[in-house]
Amino acid sequence: MIVRTTVKSIQDIMRQDVGVDGDAQRISQLTWLFFLKIIDDQDQELELTKPGYQSPLPHRFQWRNWAADPEGITGQTLLDFVNDALFPTLKGLKLTGLPGDRRRVVRDVFEDAYNYMKSGQLLRQVVNKINQIDFNDLDERRHFGEFYEQLLNDLQSAGNAGEFYTPRAVTAFMVDRIDPHPGETLFDPACGTGGFLTCAIKHMETSYVRTPRQRERMQGALRAVEKKQLPHMLCVTNMLLHGIEDPSFVRHDNTLARPLIAWGKSERVDIVVTNPPFGGREEDGIEDNFPTFRTKETADLFLALIVRLLKDKGRAAVVLPDGTLFGEGIKTRLKEHLMEECDLHTIVRLPNSVFRPYASIGTNLLFFEKGRPTTETWFYEHRVPAGQKAYSMTKPIRLEHFQGCLDWWGGTAREGRVETERAWRVPIDEVKARGYNLDFKNPHAEAEDQGDPEALLASLARAEAKTAGYRDQLKAILAEALAR
Repeated sequence: MIVRTTVKSIQDIMRQDVGVDGDAQRISQLTWLFFLKIIDDQDQELELTKPGYQSPLPHRFQWRNWAADPEGITGQTLLDFVNDALFPTLKGLKLTGLPGDRRRVVRDVFEDAYNYMKSGQLLRQVVNKINQIDFNDLDERRHFGEFYEQLLNDLQSAGNAGEFYTPRAVTAFMVDRIDPHPGETLFDPACGTGGFLTCAIKHMETSYVRTPRQRERMQGALRAVEKKQLPHMLCVTNMLLHGIEDPSFVRHDNTLARPLIAWGKSERVDIVVTNPPFGGREEDGIEDNFPTFRTKETADLFLALIVRLLKDKGRAAVVLPDGTLFGEGIKTRLKEHLMEECDLHTIVRLPNSVFRPYASIGTNLLFFEKGRPTTETWFYEHRVPAGQKAYSMTKPIRLEHFQGCLDWWGGTAREGRVETERAWRVPIDEVKARGYNLDFKNPHAEAEDQGDPEALLASLARAEAKTAGYRDQLKAILAEALAR
C-alpha cells in the first residue's frame, strides 16, 4: 500500500532528526503536518463546491503556498518560517464568531503543538513525502484512515500516550450496543483520539445515513472534550479523515473543571460513550465542583457527570475499572445514585489483559439508561479465546471475540436473556444487601483446581531450600573473592 510505505518512509526520516525523541513526539509531529495538508486539500475542494468559501488559514500559511513545491524553502529558512511565523500565527488566529468557524479548529490544534524537528533539510524531505498523499482521493483517504488507526494503536507503546487509546474492538462493540441514530446528541467527555466518535460515525453511516440531510444531522449532534493536547490534535485530525468538515465540536478542555450543577437541561444528551481516565487523580479544587461526591478519583467524577448529563431515556456505555465495582465510601454513594437514577441493565466483565501493555487491571463495560431505577443487573463474563492465555499486542481483542455476548444480548429490547455459563442475573435487593458492591463473580464458573494443599506446601518448602542453597553458594563465592 503506497500510503503505508509513504508514512513509514516519513517516520524513518524523522528518526534521523535529533529533535524528535520517541514515538509520542514523532506521532505528534506527523499529526500537525498531516493536519495542515488535510485542511488544505479540503479547502481546495470546498472552494469549488461552496460559493464564497474562504480557508481558515491566511494565504501565506496555506499548505499549497509554502509546502507544496518540492523545490521550495528548506534548511534554516524553512525552520525559521515554521517556528517564527507559522506556529505563532496559527496559535493566535482571530475567530470570526460565525457558526462552523474552522479557525477555531486550527487554533485549538496548534494551541499547545510544537515543531520538534531541528533539521530544515529533513523537514523538507518529510513535507515532500506528505505531498504524495491526496486526501481528496477517496481511496487514498480511506487507506490513510486505516493506517492512521494503526498509528493510534502504536501509541500503546509510547509511554503515557497509551492511555489515550481504547482497543477498537471494545469501542465498536459498545457503540453497536448503544446504536446511535443521526440527530441523537452523542457525547464523549474524555474522547482521547476519538475512537468512540469514529465508531459512531461508521455505525450511523453504515446503518442509517442515506441523504446529505441525515449526514448533516449526524455531524451536528456530535459532542466531545479532551483535556490533553496530543490526543486532542489526533482526534481532530481523525474527524477530518472521516469527512467531518467542522470538528470544532471537539473541545480542548477539562470537562470536570465545570461545577456539576452548572450543566443545565439544555445541555443534556441522548448518548454518552466513553472510557474516562481511571487510576488518575484530579488537581486540587476540582472535587469542589462535585459537592455530593467529593473525590479526586477521575473515573468517579466522570460517572457522576454522566448521570447528570443524560436526558430522560438517555443511554450510556462506559468503561470502568474493577475498583469502581467493589469500592466503598464515595463509590458506594455514587453507585447507589447511579442505580436510583438509571437502569444499570448490563455489566460486561473483561479480562485483565484487554488494555495491555499499558494497563493490566480488570475493567468492565457498564450499560445503563436514565429515567427509571435499576431492578436487576445482568452480568456477562467475557473470556479470552480458547487456546490463548491472554490478550496482547500481537494477539489483541477483536470484535468477533464479542460474538457470544452479541448473540446473548437479546436485541435492542434485550429480550429473551437466559443465564448461561457466562451470564448471570443479580436483583437489586441483592446489590443493596451487599452495600452496593457490584463485584459479583460468575456463580457458574467452575472453581479452578489449585492442587492438593499438602503437596503445594511440600513443593514450596523444596523451592525455599533450593533458594537458600543458592544464597549460601553466592555468599561463599563473594567471601572468597573479597579475601583475594
